[in-house]
Amino acid sequence: MADDRKILCLFDVDGTLTPSRKVITPEMKEFLLDLKKKVVIGIVGGSDYDKMQEQMGGDDITKMYDYVFSENGLVAYKSGELLAIQSIKKAMGEEKIQTFVNFCLRYTADLKLPKKRGTFIEFRNGLINVCPVGRNCTQEERMEFFEYDKEHGIRVKFVEALEKAFPDMGLKYSIGGQISFDVFPIGWDKTFCLQFVEKEGYKEIHFFGDKTQQGGNDYEIFNDSRTIGHTVTSPDDTKAQLTKLFL
Repeated sequence: MADDRKILCLFDVDGTLTPSRKVITPEMKEFLLDLKKKVVIGIVGGSDYDKMQEQMGGDDITKMYDYVFSENGLVAYKSGELLAIQSIKKAMGEEKIQTFVNFCLRYTADLKLPKKRGTFIEFRNGLINVCPVGRNCTQEERMEFFEYDKEHGIRVKFVEALEKAFPDMGLKYSIGGQISFDVFPIGWDKTFCLQFVEKEGYKEIHFFGDKTQQGGNDYEIFNDSRTIGHTVTSPDDTKAQLTKLFL
């Protein structure tokens, strides 16, 4: 396929460009740099910028890729320049935040899990990350919880309890990765990043993600009318689909 820098490819990070919670391989990094010669590249993740940069190999990702959208685009970069930043603290207010966090901590305290570690609530600019097992868990404990969660629906039931407890708070819940789920104001899912690219005149905007099923954190942007969605199962699958489409 001929070079076409009027096509934008947006990528989820975890499970799409990298193995879950692991660092991108040198081969995948090189592949993306080759792809960038053909199309415009943007990465969009739920994690904060520091975690995204670490997972993408530790380089200055704002210089390597055309767009970087951390926290679903609440922190947005184009060509190395900060475009915008949003704050969930300002959007919710401290009273609502404390009411919500207190409920999460009480609910977590009553859970019986194979293991329970530390850092159950993580605050980011654009979202609150809730982790029943605790983000301080080891990789082995992470996988143990992931398998347990698949069988017992820990995160799904947690979200259902929050939806019942706070029906009028205007919050959206998104289960992604292996151990946690994200909470943010309605409209602050990954489609938030599209406002920064939809007026740039791209002929096509492709999105690649692994959590595209309903309830997954790629679902909304995958199904958005402004994007062409692609479900992937691994970084290798991402590479194969891109090769077929663009290389």
